Amino acid sequence: MKARVTVTLKNGILDPQGKAIEGALKSLGIDGVASVRQGKVFDIELGANADKAKAEAVLKDAADKLLANTVIENYRVEVLG
Repeated sequence: MKARVTVTLKNGILDPQGKAIEGALKSLGIDGVASVRQGKVFDIELGANADKAKAEAVLKDAADKLLANTVIENYRVEVLG
């Protein structure tokens, strides 16, 4: 079973890396970009015998404990199948 955990900064948290990317895109002549927020994506493969609900619970626990700093970041868990 495969899953994806996407971690992004909460609204209102400064994102210097996103600002740097935004500036680089503009300097490359890429128009129409209003703002950039960067994040992290974790693609995780689980054991074949895991059920979807349990997998989601395990991944939320992992995100709370390690993958995301929940003070400044949000995360989304997707069980892909």
